[in-house]
Amino acid sequence: MNKLVNVFIQGIIAFTVTNIDDMMILLLLFSQIDNSSFRKRHIFIGQYLGFLSIIILSLPGFFGGLFIQREWLGLLGIIPIVIGMKQLINQQTESTEVQTVNPHFPQLLHPNPTWSFLLSIFHPNTYQVAAITIANSGDNISIYIPLFAGQNFVNLGIIIAVFLAMVGVGCGIAYLLTSQVTIAYILSRYGRAMIPFILMALGLFIMYDRGTFKLLTQIAK
Repeated sequence: MNKLVNVFIQGIIAFTVTNIDDMMILLLLFSQIDNSSFRKRHIFIGQYLGFLSIIILSLPGFFGGLFIQREWLGLLGIIPIVIGMKQLINQQTESTEVQTVNPHFPQLLHPNPTWSFLLSIFHPNTYQVAAITIANSGDNISIYIPLFAGQNFVNLGIIIAVFLAMVGVGCGIAYLLTSQVTIAYILSRYGRAMIPFILMALGLFIMYDRGTFKLLTQIAK
């Protein structure tokens, strides 16, 4: 049980530190919502499509773990440590270009809610949101590959479930904060300052969880 709790916590931490910057982007997207062509569902569906793509691109870490010793895979924990150290040293705010979603696409509406949802999946606005999500993924894949490496199928399923749940939670929070931009700005600014330390801690935990420190100790002897 403790093992599953640890995996659950790892998933929450990894998602949070790699998606804090997305909050401002989501706020900008939700601010463009109108009642004709650009709707909330385009953002939610686009976010899920984009994030699923990121997860798929990170799966080589998991499949590599099926053939490589788990302790050696823990060395991938160095990646988030290096990224965290780099961000800490640079101390510069990364600027992200957010493409404005074009609100002038033809309406794809249907009186039936099910058909309306399906048509939203194929709406150009949805794919623009997905593209923005992927383009802004930054270090996501670099963090998720070592996180996935060395996990079994159950643990991987838990992590992905946590990720997908938090995508929805993140969208919901961003929508609620649309009218509270000041609060979102404060969370984004000061939350970003903590990211380097959390990334380094996550990398050390990955190495500890995979037994890498014990392996290195044995090699040193």
